[in-house]
Amino acid sequence: MYKVTDLTKRLTADGRTVLDHISAEFGEGEMIGVIGPSGSGKSTLLRCLALRTRWDSGAYTNRGESLITSGGGASMKNKSKFAYLEQNPQLNPNKTAHKNVLIGQAGQTPWWRRLTGSVRSDDYMGAMDELERFGLLDKAKLPAGKLSGGEKQRIAICMALVHGASVLAADEPVVGLDPHSADHVLSTLKQVCQEQRKTVIAALPIELAERWCTRIWGITDGRLSLDITGRRLTSGEEKLIQQ
Repeated sequence: MYKVTDLTKRLTADGRTVLDHISAEFGEGEMIGVIGPSGSGKSTLLRCLALRTRWDSGAYTNRGESLITSGGGASMKNKSKFAYLEQNPQLNPNKTAHKNVLIGQAGQTPWWRRLTGSVRSDDYMGAMDELERFGLLDKAKLPAGKLSGGEKQRIAICMALVHGASVLAADEPVVGLDPHSADHVLSTLKQVCQEQRKTVIAALPIELAERWCTRIWGITDGRLSLDITGRRLTSGEEKLIQQ
């Protein structure tokens, strides 16, 4: 069980509070949809939960062990447990989709592997398996620079899974995808949660969060205004989120 207590984050430039004393818990195998209007703090929350942004204050623990230091940062060991999937993934455009998956994200992959590019045969096949799972096997040998935005999103998800992240924080992982492809990605992510006990926390449109997620968090003005089991929202709950 991961426990977040009084997470607070302010902007360096003007000191504005982006996240205001957020407290929540989540566990293995959950698929959590984060909903809320633009500017409500969803992306910052995901970056904080994935240990990609320093906290100004608050506590973050897993099985009673702290994941952050008193200064709000995190060790590389703790960072390796998390993956942050950006809305526009930064892949190496000159390397193939398969090679991008093998190299992985900074903080997830040993420095010597990122430097040398060396891989084991098991890693090679693991990357191919994930590409196939997300419908990208035919893109494996294409340079990442030639992939569509939606394909890059799926490559980023494959990277996180291949390199052993336990928690995937995804900022709008189906942006730019047609409805069929979006459903395929979310269905596959839910299967990963169920079968591999990974945790996915994703910023999603309300209708997709209702359809695919086991829990829904609503963010309003930097506060956690909703924390419910995944289901269709009531009209009152929708109005609360859209304030």
